[in-house]
Amino acid sequence: MSPNGSDRSPRRPMRRKLLQALTAGLVLATATGCTYKDFPRLGMPTPTTEEAPRILSLWQGSWAAALAVGVLVWGLILWSALFHRRSRTKVEVPPQTRYNMPIEALYTVVPIIIISVLFYFTARDESKLLSLTDKKPDVTVNVVGFQWSWGFNYIENVPGSTGDAKTDGNLNAIPARFKKDFPANAGGVYDVGTPGTRNPQTNNPGPTLWLPKGKTVRFVLTSRDVIHSFWVVPFLMKQDVIPGHTNAFQVTPNKEGTFLGKCAELCGVDHSRMLFNVKVVSPAAYQKHLQDLAKKGQTGYIPAGIAQTSHEKNRESNVL
Repeated sequence: MSPNGSDRSPRRPMRRKLLQALTAGLVLATATGCTYKDFPRLGMPTPTTEEAPRILSLWQGSWAAALAVGVLVWGLILWSALFHRRSRTKVEVPPQTRYNMPIEALYTVVPIIIISVLFYFTARDESKLLSLTDKKPDVTVNVVGFQWSWGFNYIENVPGSTGDAKTDGNLNAIPARFKKDFPANAGGVYDVGTPGTRNPQTNNPGPTLWLPKGKTVRFVLTSRDVIHSFWVVPFLMKQDVIPGHTNAFQVTPNKEGTFLGKCAELCGVDHSRMLFNVKVVSPAAYQKHLQDLAKKGQTGYIPAGIAQTSHEKNRESNVL
């Protein structure tokens, strides 16, 4: 017991050790120079595009930050519960802390710092992932969402298909700012499915979108009716398909295989059946598939969807 009759002094070394351990844990959790491969995927599938690791890294970083905050909060709770519990031999109320400005300022500043850091990394990665100016696409696909399946317009100059995607009336819903990157004299081919369509190799439901490995693919997303969401699961990327508004993003598939895709927006009674497949193949196999579509008579383009609304055109003209 201390000279003043208090038995609190022996606890102080243990408190200091606890605080030191919490601090060391936070440093280890947040200051290591590990890549996304050094952490578990935390429920995410294996990335299959060059862009997906950026998304996975952001996901893992968010979990690491949440874990660090959780460890700190849980540590403080346990510390308070263990070392500031009321003694059985005493009945007086322990000293109460009120109107402590440094502590109250800390309560405000720390959450702002945490949110600001998360916002910075999210905005940085989102800007990079949605940029269409960093790299010109090798392949452009107009993805058409409709109740209750998908259509794919391959904007390509395919032998046996005549026309021009830049002037084709079926693509009037697509703004000119996307058409400027369309290849010249792209007559194109298309594929379209129903909920009952199945992939012949995997028997998975929905139509199959073919993509070439190692080529930058731009998806131009349009809708014929309501809001859908184009989600290729192992791409770790999805984007809304909105009537009267065209969205776009691009990826570079780097792994061959057949992957699942689905609509991620509740779009009506048969939303759960709005599935599709993505088959990533070699560039040669991709070109052969386009020629096979042309031989089947699937040349030209299916209607892309609802034309841009007037206010959307005004917004784009003001932005651009």
